[in-house]
Amino acid sequence: MIVALGADLVEIARVERLLSRHGERALRRLFHEEEVAYALARQNPFPSLAARLAAKEAFQKCWPESLSWKEVWVGMEGKRPALRFAPRIEARMAEEGLFAHLSLSHERSHALAVVVLEARARGGG
Repeated sequence: MIVALGADLVEIARVERLLSRHGERALRRLFHEEEVAYALARQNPFPSLAARLAAKEAFQKCWPESLSWKEVWVGMEGKRPALRFAPRIEARMAEEGLFAHLSLSHERSHALAVVVLEARARGGG
């Protein structure tokens, strides 16, 4: 059963300006090392970083309490993006039988993320 839906749209140029202005400090504050490694392996890292920022915001819209930037991040499962969580969030998700689906997209100027939070039977898949 779907329990929450979150979506967020991020302007890629805004992320580029933010990182140009605040550099490594902002990169390390906003993104998990897995996200940074993935994005920096791209010719242009900004669309990937913007999509990951959108994913964090989209998940936050599904979650009942505030999260820090690095408590949720985007990892890869093969070629598919997947949300990853800090231990306390992961434990609560498991306890409540929740699973987060993620879809990312970006084009020339914007990146989009959609998160669907699904309640599953505990131990189910």
